[in-house]
Amino acid sequence: MSKIKYNIALLGGRGFVGQEIIKIIDNHNFFDLSLIYSSSKAGEKINSYNKNPELKYSDLNKNLQLDGIDIVICALPNGESSKFVDKIEKIDNSIVIIDIGSDYRFDNNWFYSIPEINNISSGIKRISNPGCYATASQLSIAPIKDIINLKVSCVGISGYSGAGAAPNDKNNPKIINDSIFPYSLSNHTHEKEIKKHCYNKVSFSPHVADFFRGILVTSHFSLSEKLNVKDIIKIYDDFYKNNKLIKIQKEPPLIKDVINTNYAIIGGYSISDDGHELVTCCVIDNLLKGAASQCIQNLNVTFGFEESLSLEDTIN
Repeated sequence: MSKIKYNIALLGGRGFVGQEIIKIIDNHNFFDLSLIYSSSKAGEKINSYNKNPELKYSDLNKNLQLDGIDIVICALPNGESSKFVDKIEKIDNSIVIIDIGSDYRFDNNWFYSIPEINNISSGIKRISNPGCYATASQLSIAPIKDIINLKVSCVGISGYSGAGAAPNDKNNPKIINDSIFPYSLSNHTHEKEIKKHCYNKVSFSPHVADFFRGILVTSHFSLSEKLNVKDIIKIYDDFYKNNKLIKIQKEPPLIKDVINTNYAIIGGYSISDDGHELVTCCVIDNLLKGAASQCIQNLNVTFGFEESLSLEDTIN
């Protein structure tokens, strides 16, 4: 993988996450979008891609044309990516495929990767990008996983962009207006994801609120040893010291602090009087660190670049 430029085909460029990917790659020195497929916007120009103002959406419903493509990003609804992977592999099995949906998060033949935790390396060909709630939860759990006693409880609140662009209860203004809507309060797919890839004894409850983007996950831990806030902050600082897109702070982080950024902020460390009960908060932009920018992080590492290349201090 020694090329100077890598050509990308994006499947699903119309959605919220697809649009964020287009913006990020537009500012990336080594990744170029050669093809963007959509089932609803075929033939329309892509206004947000300045590298090639003449680029148009290709028709996702027709045969894929992947000549010269190095990477395929699947930014499709859950359950849709698997319909295209076999077709891609038959065209060119050497193409790197990264799926932003949930289709391969439980498939051991795919590398599941939160870059700060899962140690993805160069040369990986099949990458499963984690879910947004699962990302924020695991970023909170991973540094202290070895000193957790018993069960972890995570409560997540997301903006309604996490429900996608197609109308449904989770983005229905009549339901979420001036309110918070709890849903899938047990057995959510992101709970299963956390259990498989990070910590098995966890409960997770998601909620969607009346704002567009961003996630807050509050996690409750029982610790096997007595610690104070200073001890906890040092553990998190040490764990993420080489990761430029993770910020650690003492104060509780706010969703507005990460909107339109590629960073995760972990903070709000609160310890019980006996030193064994810990609460932390993690905030991310669900469309970026929870999806699009994490996708580019994974591709950066896979192709031998600095993990945070074209992602630091980026405001979309």
